[in-house]
Amino acid sequence: MSMHGGGRGGRKRPAKPQFTQMTLILEALLVFFATLVAYGLRAAPPATVWTLGGVTALVLLLVAGYVGRPGGYVAGSAAQVAVLAFGVLVPMMFVVGGLFVVLWVVSLRLGGRIDRERAEYDAAHPDAVPPA
Repeated sequence: MSMHGGGRGGRKRPAKPQFTQMTLILEALLVFFATLVAYGLRAAPPATVWTLGGVTALVLLLVAGYVGRPGGYVAGSAAQVAVLAFGVLVPMMFVVGGLFVVLWVVSLRLGGRIDRERAEYDAAHPDAVPPA
C-alpha cells in the first residue's frame, strides 16, 4: 500500500496542504493567463508585464511547495495580495483574484477541519489506524 492513501485503509495525506497547494497552482496558471491578457492589452511595457507576471506565477508555484511547513500558510496568504495587486494591470483580476482569496480561505478552513476530524476518528478507532 502507498503511504499517500492510494489504497483502502492506507495512510491519507493531510487535506489542508493538498487543498492549499492546488489553489496556489491554479492561481499560478491564472496569473500566467492574466499576464498574456496584460501583454495583449499593452497594459504596461512588455518587460514590466512579463517580469511582474512571471515573478508572481513563480512565487505562487514555489510557495505551493512550502505549504505545510513553518510559515508556508503565511507565505501563501501573502501571495494572495500579489495576485490581487495584479488587478492594477488587468482590472478583472480584482474580481478573479478576489474569488481565489475566498478559495484560499476555504482551503485553509475546510482542509484544517477535515484533518481535525480524521485525527478525532483515528483517536476514537485506534484499531482502524494502519501502522505507520
